[in-house]
Amino acid sequence: MVVGILSRRRSLYTTRRLVESALKLGHETRVLNPLHCFLVLSQRAPEIYYRGLEARVSDLDVVLPRIGASITEHGLAVVNQFDMMGVPLVNNSQPIARSRDKLRSLQLLARAGIDIPKTVMVSDPSQIHRALEIVGGPPAILKVVKGTQGIGVILAETEQAALTVLETFWNLGMNILVQEFIEESEGRDIRALVVGDRVVTAMRRQASVGEFRSNVHRGGTGTVVDLPESYRRVALEAMRVMELQLGGVDMLESETGPKVVEINSSPGFEGLERWTGVDIASAIIEYALSFARSQKRKRKGGA
Repeated sequence: MVVGILSRRRSLYTTRRLVESALKLGHETRVLNPLHCFLVLSQRAPEIYYRGLEARVSDLDVVLPRIGASITEHGLAVVNQFDMMGVPLVNNSQPIARSRDKLRSLQLLARAGIDIPKTVMVSDPSQIHRALEIVGGPPAILKVVKGTQGIGVILAETEQAALTVLETFWNLGMNILVQEFIEESEGRDIRALVVGDRVVTAMRRQASVGEFRSNVHRGGTGTVVDLPESYRRVALEAMRVMELQLGGVDMLESETGPKVVEINSSPGFEGLERWTGVDIASAIIEYALSFARSQKRKRKGGA
């Protein structure tokens, strides 16, 4: 089978590992930079060409989107085009878009009864005092609605600090969330890597000294964790609600149980593989191939 991987660089750890795993299992791979995909819409049928008109990519059996935040809009258009062409996708465009919007994803999770940190969206300085009261702060967490790897996440220790930060972001045209600070989490969270209907592995991420964000990209470290059943159920339910097949579910360990803070639809797994020893890349490729076969059977059955 031919596995397409949408990624801007073949040298990225996650992309490289996916290619290696597919080849090891005896399958062909094609790494496609979404920015080089040429989308054709016409009355007949949608098409995608790569690097101009000389090479069509309609023979892919399944596609794994690895869409970076900096090219979300263009990347999602490419993913949607593959969907229109009937190519199986491990994460479609709408679920990816939902996961990139922190407010939208939290709304969906809360509506489904999944526990999240208490969150308020504010748009005016006069709302800040009441927002902080609602989330039990200060201190409180301030988050840009669209951000990744801990970028745009700030701990405000005082109301004045929150006001200063919010006014700065508002002047830049950004939407900000004020979120409950879970003190007992002590700068750590749990990342559960979900593929299909199972949690492949999980680790506890600990922020570096002087930092409250536990992201590996921010200098955090990780240790393998035997995920309690309650956390496993929450991770799987969160993915079901978001309609994602592959993702990283980030949860805080609170006194009342797991609180989901974010879902990453294009999770990096260098740290997870390093600290857990689990072959995540092979698990993803095996799922993608199985999904492609099931979609092929459905098409034949419906023909």
